[in-house]
Amino acid sequence: MVRNLSTAKYEADLIAGCMKNDTLAQKRVYEWLSPRMFALCYRYVGEREAAMDVLQDGFITLFEKIGSYKGEGSFEGWARRIFITAALMHLRKKDALKHTEQIDDYSGEMMYDSHVMESMDAQVLLKVIAQMPAGFRTVFNMYAIEGYSHQEIAQELGITEGGARSQLSRAKLWLKEKIKEY
Repeated sequence: MVRNLSTAKYEADLIAGCMKNDTLAQKRVYEWLSPRMFALCYRYVGEREAAMDVLQDGFITLFEKIGSYKGEGSFEGWARRIFITAALMHLRKKDALKHTEQIDDYSGEMMYDSHVMESMDAQVLLKVIAQMPAGFRTVFNMYAIEGYSHQEIAQELGITEGGARSQLSRAKLWLKEKIKEY
């Protein structure tokens, strides 16, 4: 969204309305954020129905916690953290992250052909990512798409930094092999 004065004011008015439990403001925030947040949820959980559940859980949390948004940074960035947390909670409930391995140190970084990924259709790439095992997909999303550091990933998932690096390397290797099929 291009931010100009009127857009920023509109966004601030929507947030203020949501803080007052204004259902119209909540509906507009939902309409504004739901396409991008659904895509985020889907990238993490890999199943459409599960992504819809996570999306709903995320919006419930967002509207419950909207009073804690202090206007520092973008509202959408703040919301993304809520939806990522909701997706991680969903995966933990399913025990899907139990396969995230604990490897204390992994110094090598797998290389993959980024130019191949860049030339792929985004929808095809998302479909391939959705097929990843949950542990790989989670770490890959957090690092490559959301921009988390290995330290942040380790803290969020309760693994070592070496484990996060290893999972990312394995995810890239898995992705490279799947991309060859396309």
